[in-house]
Amino acid sequence: MPTFSELMSFESGPAARFEVPDGWQQGRGAFGGLVVGALIRAAEHQEPEKDRLVRSVTSEIPGAVLAGPAVLQAEVLRRGNGVTAVRVALEQDGEKRAHAVVVLAKDRAASPKFTPEPPALGAYTDVEALPADMPGAPTFTQHLEYRTRGAVPYSSAPSPLTEGWIRLRSPGPERGAAYLAALTDAWWSPGAVVLDEFRPMATLSFTLDVLAGLDGLDPDAPLFQRARATAGGGGYLVEDRELWGHDGRLVALNRQLVTYIR
Repeated sequence: MPTFSELMSFESGPAARFEVPDGWQQGRGAFGGLVVGALIRAAEHQEPEKDRLVRSVTSEIPGAVLAGPAVLQAEVLRRGNGVTAVRVALEQDGEKRAHAVVVLAKDRAASPKFTPEPPALGAYTDVEALPADMPGAPTFTQHLEYRTRGAVPYSSAPSPLTEGWIRLRSPGPERGAAYLAALTDAWWSPGAVVLDEFRPMATLSFTLDVLAGLDGLDPDAPLFQRARATAGGGGYLVEDRELWGHDGRLVALNRQLVTYIR
């Protein structure tokens, strides 16, 4: 079975072919973190300056991305002195199924550093991993390891909060923005833990802000995910998610607009 890095190792170019793998579904379509990861990689291929790293991603997935061939259409919107913006669309069967604008930028001069109140991390080895074949879990979860410290879906939890450790089972050598997109999207929705029965849900919009690299972290250690639903109504839910390193660094922030399909 290919690693996540291998899945993201497709040809470069403004119209790159991407084979959406089977076995990574969330319902009918592919897991959103995989889709956004591919959009990010396509954008990175358009940037020749190696010191310009992914800083921000804004993405929408208006249609189900199905297993099989797809084309990633990339366009450089602007390349300035320190910032590059790239637009990427994923096309299948003649229609756009997903879209992203990716901002890559150089490091800037030192600036004030502040973060949300960090979670009490503890050691991930103190939390037992969930089985890979969790009953009723989406297909893609077989590729991830979850160590939950909070509520699970459909448990009638009093608050829409989730937290725990997460990592890919076969990540491969790369730990870039595509890897972070997959991890931020892989945890179950905090909007699901307050329910008492299954309801299908889907992500409509996805933003990722990368705040720190992973240099110095144990590459085999999971990252800590904390998420909360901050507002909801009309069948829609706003979620804010965080990824933390085991050394206490805030790695990335993610916001999603999620819909209850029915």
